[in-house]
Amino acid sequence: MTRAEFKLRLDCMKRVVAEFPPPLSVQLVQEMGRDPFLILISCLLSLRARDVMTYPVVKKLWARAKGPKELLTIPMHELEAIIRPIGFFRKKAAVLHAVSKELLERFGGKVPSTREELLSLSGVGRKTANLVLSEAFGVPAICVDTHVHRIANHMHMVKTKTVEETERALERLAPREQWSQINHILVAWGQWVCKSGQRKCTCETNLAANSFS
Repeated sequence: MTRAEFKLRLDCMKRVVAEFPPPLSVQLVQEMGRDPFLILISCLLSLRARDVMTYPVVKKLWARAKGPKELLTIPMHELEAIIRPIGFFRKKAAVLHAVSKELLERFGGKVPSTREELLSLSGVGRKTANLVLSEAFGVPAICVDTHVHRIANHMHMVKTKTVEETERALERLAPREQWSQINHILVAWGQWVCKSGQRKCTCETNLAANSFS
């Protein structure tokens, strides 16, 4: 796919998903701002969980703790109870505690703004690091998880075998100023249009209807 073809396809997809609620990261930024700690904990909580379940948990936790020091004052059993609705609550509570301690001990309570430092935190992988860079600090980065990888290949944007390959391929196709937007569009597409496991795919129908809108 050429860069021009990629732009056309992405623009068409953007028009389609504009009708649906935005992904969790976009919704949180719109409603609660670009606080780096908020973005970090919301991403850690969202792993292997649906946005509709994660959103109220993030809001409830944010009402109790707006920084690592406050989060560590929450007893572990209470933190687990807050997180319980989204699953893997014990593991996620432990990760949040570990990350909060590391932020206080190594970064003065602040979320670092480089990929290398973010990746050094407990439970933070490249997807989470890129999301924090993009949403909290405005650093161009493409947040690619298994869902974005699936959609990018399904829509013939890339032909890759791994998440890392997909990230590099998308970086070559899009200008840097568009990198953050790619995740928003493809995540929404996967949530509302091309759901994993659905029998009848409507992707091409949706694109055809919007190609000349």
